[in-house]
Amino acid sequence: MPALRRREFITLLGGAAATWPLSAQAQQPAMPVIGFFRSTPAEPFASLVPAFRQGLNETGFVEGQNVVVEQRWADNQLNRLPALAADLVRRQVAVIVSNGPAVEAARSATTTSPIVFVIGDDPVRRGLVTSLNRPGGNLTGVTFFANRLSAKRLEMLLELVPRARVVAVLIDPNFSSSADELRELEEAGRTIERKIVAVKATNEREFDRAFTRIIEAGAGGLVLCGSPFFSSESRTLIALAARHAIPTIYDIRDYPAAGGLISYSASFTDAYRQAGVYAGRILKGAKPSELPVLQPTTFELVINLKTAKVLGLTVPLTLQAAADEVIE
Repeated sequence: MPALRRREFITLLGGAAATWPLSAQAQQPAMPVIGFFRSTPAEPFASLVPAFRQGLNETGFVEGQNVVVEQRWADNQLNRLPALAADLVRRQVAVIVSNGPAVEAARSATTTSPIVFVIGDDPVRRGLVTSLNRPGGNLTGVTFFANRLSAKRLEMLLELVPRARVVAVLIDPNFSSSADELRELEEAGRTIERKIVAVKATNEREFDRAFTRIIEAGAGGLVLCGSPFFSSESRTLIALAARHAIPTIYDIRDYPAAGGLISYSASFTDAYRQAGVYAGRILKGAKPSELPVLQPTTFELVINLKTAKVLGLTVPLTLQAAADEVIE
């Protein structure tokens, strides 16, 4: 081969070799994208994201390595939910993981993209799924059935304040499970001859007035119903309960961990771990219609003894023994 042609050949061969990795890289499939979608601010719920990632890891997915997670938080501005859901659909996410208020927006935005919900009420009654065992459609997930725990919370509260004849219930009427929780508490109250007083709050400006009503009603205790909005305002609610010296039982452990009195609930973080597992299984080809809706198997009773002492309450040893965590 003449020298010039040989040099041209080597140059051509070297140039082709340099382009092969780029071509191969371009042919690699893009990583699937999961939309992590909640109606709340991000900061109070920071622990949910690692729990969700743990579930993904259990199915072989690691964020940044073989999956992308796009987070969308509505900061309790429910009017933002439809636009955020539409944005995720335009992003062509492979799965949307949503909480209770966000799931309706996600369902309205797509009838085909898989949706994994984490909610506190009955998904069959809400029309999200056909049945718990065979959801049908493009939705499945985890339900707390929070209303079924309400009577147990009332019972535990009355162990701390047995002389209370009136018990207040603070509800968020914008949260779908609140009505069911209130009905269960009212029924339980009638059974044990306690008066249940319902008080509503839909935004921060209504909190002060709500607690004034609770005190005016002569309530000896308060049951705080589950609500993503309430959870995101946990420190404000804990401070108001302390200011008015009203013994309060909450729906998740974050409250007593931050200074509240007592909580009883299914494990919130474990629910998001399970949601991560379901998201991973869907990425591997499972159909939401064939993944049964999961119900909680792990429950947490948390008591803050320091707060009980400030309120002048004696926590029965039996209740302390039953607690998963006692904060001293």
